[in-house]
Formats: sequence, C-alpha cells, structure tokens
Amino acid sequence: MSEMHSFLRDLDDAIARGTAESRARALWHATDLLLTGRFSDEEIWTFGEVIGRLADEIEVAVRTQLADHLASFDRAPTNIIHKLAFDDAIEVAGPVLRESRQLDSETLVTNAQTKGQPHLLAISQRKSLDEAVTDVLVRRGDQEVVKSVVSNQGARFSNFGFLHMIKRAEGDSILAEQLGLRSDIPRHVFQQLIAKASDNVKKRLARERPAMMTEIEASVSDVAGALQSKFGPASRNHLVAKRVVATQHRHGNLNEESVAGYARTHRFDEVTIGLSLLCSLPSDVIERALVDKNREMLLVLAKALGFSWGTTMSLLFLGAKDHRITAKDLKDLESEFSSLNVATSRSVLEFYKSRKHLESGGSSPSRQPQLHAH
Repeated sequence: MSEMHSFLRDLDDAIARGTAESRARALWHATDLLLTGRFSDEEIWTFGEVIGRLADEIEVAVRTQLADHLASFDRAPTNIIHKLAFDDAIEVAGPVLRESRQLDSETLVTNAQTKGQPHLLAISQRKSLDEAVTDVLVRRGDQEVVKSVVSNQGARFSNFGFLHMIKRAEGDSILAEQLGLRSDIPRHVFQQLIAKASDNVKKRLARERPAMMTEIEASVSDVAGALQSKFGPASRNHLVAKRVVATQHRHGNLNEESVAGYARTHRFDEVTIGLSLLCSLPSDVIERALVDKNREMLLVLAKALGFSWGTTMSLLFLGAKDHRITAKDLKDLESEFSSLNVATSRSVLEFYKSRKHLESGGSSPSRQPQLHAH
C-alpha cells in the first residue's frame, strides 16, 4: 500500500506541475506497478481511473504505447481499456480492439455502431466474435471490413449476417469465394450464394467444396424411384388434373389460393402441375421438392413465388410422410422460411432452371409443352 500512496502522490504532483515529462513519468510508473503487482479488483479500478486521467493529458504516441502495453494484459482495468478502445486515434484503439479480452460483446457492438471503418476493421480481426458483433460489422462495414470478418475463422454469423453478406458479395468475386469457403456456411445460404455467383466463382467453389456442391445437386437429384413407389405411374387422374390446371393457368386463375386449396385437400397432382406452371420448372423437379426429406428446395420455391407461410405449411404437410410434421420441425421450418429473401430465392430457381436446361443438352424444354400453355 505504501507503493500505492507513493504513486498517488507522484500523480498529484505530475498533474499539478502539468509538464509532459512528469505526466509521462507518472503514467509509466503506474503502468509498471499495475503489470508487475498483485492488486485487488478495487485497486485495479483505481489504477484505471488514474491512468485515464493521465491519458486525457498525454499525446497520441504515448497513448499508443499504453494501448500496446495493456491490450494483451488480462488484468488491465476495464475502465481504461474501454477508454482506449473508443479513442478516435486508431493507433490507440486498434491494439485494444484487436486483442483485449476485457472488451465484452456489448462494448464491441457499441464501438462498431459509433466509430469509423478503421475501428470496425480492427474489431473484425479479433480471435473470436459472436453473432451480435458480426451483425453490425457486415451491415456497417465497408468491403474491406466485410472481407476481413468473413475470412476470420473465429467469427460466428447469424442467419441475418450470412444473408446480408450474400447481398454484399454481389459483383465481388473475392468476397463471394471467401464466403463460400467458410466451413460453417449453412447449406441454404451456400445455395443462394451459388445462384448469384459468377461462373468462375462457381467453378472454384466446386473444386474447393465438392461435398457441398454434391449436397445441393442432390436436393434436386433423381428420386424417381421413391416417387414411383409412393404415387405410382402416371394415371388417367393425372392427365385430367393436368388439363384442368393448365386451363386454370391459361385463363389467369391459377394462383396461391388455388394451389393452397389443392394442397389442403391432398391433391398432389394438381399441386405439382400448378407449381410447375407458376415457376416454369419441370414437374419432376417439383415432385422431388415436395417429397424430399430436406425441405430447403420447397421453402425456396414457395418464397420465390411470394407464398405466405400458411400456404407453404400446407405444401410441407402434403409431401411429409403420413402428412405429419412435429411441432419442433415445423417451428424450425417457419424460421428458415422467414429468413429467406424473395429475390435471392428467385435467383436460386433460375440457377436450377439453368442446370436443368444444361442437363437436357442445352435444348429448350420441349418435352413438357403442356406446362407452358397460353
């Protein structure tokens, strides 16, 4: 305690005399005591108050040295760490924002919401970042910040963060590739990214993430055997349904309401044909989307058509085994549906349509003329 009293006297003397030399001497004396001593939390807080008073009076170069000394010190006073983190000079704030574990998520969010791009860039380089912080970084940050945080493997992203980065990646092949290479990217987000990516990015991601690409293609892959087993070969009823629904479409009466009505009464053929006409996809793709255990393609299709959750839920129940879905699964599906964006979902459909076009040898989809009746 005698050292503490001596230190406080030196401080009072330094502030009273007001010379740069005396303030710097008191600052480093305080810092050395803090780094080498063993103090209670209350005493550490006092150090912070004292150092903070001095920091207000010293030049940027000295504050920068102070930040370098305290950034990696886990017992550094939180009050002075916060003060340094919000310093307008990035030379001062940078080391603390990048390294200090004394900064909690709430403080980082506030900093990212109120400070400039250099501060956001420093935050993006931390060893770990939670979703609350990355949400702000991807929304407020410039392209350099977004690229930095997306390449940070210690960063975690919310669904909002991932989807917002897809928007930011439009026209930016580097960001698109960095996003696609993240091991934690959800499949439905990767799916939307691929739909919007350039051909070169698609090729690179296909090389680097072959398993993910295979999974996506599997969501619209051939499951004809399962369909044949469940619904049997095309019947007279199917042909009748095709004529009825095509007529509805031709007269402009095929819409969400009619599809929802078909789904609620379990009229699978009518739903399949109706969705095929509304989104210009082959009926076999629609059938697969309806019965696939992975419901992502169906959710994307419904979102692209602008369907409500009520209609989408009817479609999900139609294709589910025994027309049953657990409450938990239904809640998860609703959350996933809500997170989808209409524009990006339509881009996903365009991606699938282009793939089907290529798979058919680049020819026009003439094998299903009834689906495009006018």
